Amino acid sequence: MNAYVVDTNVAVVANRKSPQAGPACVLACVNSLEQIVRQGKVLLDDKRRILDEYRRNLSLSGQPGFGDAFFKWVWKNQANTKTCETVVIHPRDDSGEDYEEFPDDPALSKFDRSDRKFVAVAVASNCNPTVLNAVDRDWWDFRELLEAHGLRITFLCSGQFNGD
Repeated sequence: MNAYVVDTNVAVVANRKSPQAGPACVLACVNSLEQIVRQGKVLLDDKRRILDEYRRNLSLSGQPGFGDAFFKWVWKNQANTKTCETVVIHPRDDSGEDYEEFPDDPALSKFDRSDRKFVAVAVASNCNPTVLNAVDRDWWDFRELLEAHGLRITFLCSGQFNGD
């Protein structure tokens, strides 16, 4: 079973709530989330930071968009080890936005601190997960460095960044 760390922007795009995301991008996000629900595993952190971010940006009712439905599915299945895995990550400081598992690389110092939890979970997991991103530019800008540190990133809307 494939494991995934899903940046919140994927579900937001699936909800059609991201104006920069075109129809192909929305469809790629919906298809990826559907694939995870059918036969994937979502990775979350032990202090519910990812779930909290989902809750701030998505509806737990599961409506009206597919991103909301995905969040409801994750919420209901968070304790089901067949579909969700909780990964322990360790805060590096009191900010709650930097983690021991995040690569200690000065070249990554400007990587979005709010996205570091996703990186930390991917690094700490034994599942060799794929990180899914839709429209967050920081993932694209730092992709080579993150991949050099062992992350596998799928850009569902790479045309957003490379002019395709």
